[in-house]
Amino acid sequence: MSGAGRSSEHEELAQWWATAISDIRPGVIRLRGHDVVELLEGWDLVSVVWLMLRGTAPTPEQASLLQAAMVASVDHGPQAPSIAAARMAASCGVGLNNAVATGVNLLGDVHGGAGQQCLELYLEIVEEEGREETLEAAVTSVVERWRSRQRYLPGFGHRFHPVDPRAAPLLRLVDQAAERGAVSGRFARTARAVEAHLSLGRTRPVTLNIDGATAAIYGELGFTPQLARGLFCLSRSVGILAHAAEELGNGTRIKGPMPPSILPAYTGPAPVSPTA
Repeated sequence: MSGAGRSSEHEELAQWWATAISDIRPGVIRLRGHDVVELLEGWDLVSVVWLMLRGTAPTPEQASLLQAAMVASVDHGPQAPSIAAARMAASCGVGLNNAVATGVNLLGDVHGGAGQQCLELYLEIVEEEGREETLEAAVTSVVERWRSRQRYLPGFGHRFHPVDPRAAPLLRLVDQAAERGAVSGRFARTARAVEAHLSLGRTRPVTLNIDGATAAIYGELGFTPQLARGLFCLSRSVGILAHAAEELGNGTRIKGPMPPSILPAYTGPAPVSPTA
């Protein structure tokens, strides 16, 4: 093969996984142009997450809001299916990485996807607001469209908490950042407007939950809905890892979803008597 042919072949191989994220060569590790030594000596993990996803260093305000959203989503106890599944997997003799993967793989549209869906809702309202006279009119229009397709709106209400204790503090952080001009505050206003709309005429209000609050933060920070879900998965992986490690340390074996003394209700046909 000629030199020109080899060069063309090598160039094609080099372009196969071409990336703007990492530059890895013998003796060199650079992430988004930053030497890894610089990052490990002076950067916190949340800022590196931002760098990897966005390609630039975050401002202190951006890093603070991202950290708050991710910390708030770390864990919700063994009653969360993803964590329960990871703990069960850990008791079945698989490695810790397998147990964590089991939990993460349960984060789908119903359990784990509400943040992405809620940010999609907010973005639709923001777009609609440009065609309506007020934010409230845009909320009414978009919410009614969504409710014609589904009963519940992502990001509002909680099956466990009457009022999610994480939501209000997160929005307060957005408010404070908006007062300093670090973010627009538009998504926080949208979240509150949806909450007010859903609570109209109700004796028990429909309140914002963790997914609605973090969706507001991710919207303020300019993340896409898909990355909102990805960031939730990254955050919840910490809790999944902790629970799986605890279960491994407990030495339990083949731990099912309920204690052995409790059996699932049987709803099939009555026992069939053997024929004579």
